[in-house]
Amino acid sequence: MTSTAATLRDQILEEINDLPVKALAEVLTYVQRLRNGPNVAPHDEVWQAHLESEKEREEVYRRLAGS
Repeated sequence: MTSTAATLRDQILEEINDLPVKALAEVLTYVQRLRNGPNVAPHDEVWQAHLESEKEREEVYRRLAGS
């Protein structure tokens, strides 16, 4: 079975259409890693994970800073 790039894109879009936001963020991170290839340094991945965690817990950090 052979598929064109357009067909594959359509299938991917169909599959991710109903994913929750958190899953979409994970998919985006995965796709970005694919595009960047193995040239991404491990510390960049750690930093990215930190930034994502910080964003997810933004309200908690704001409350702690205000107390």
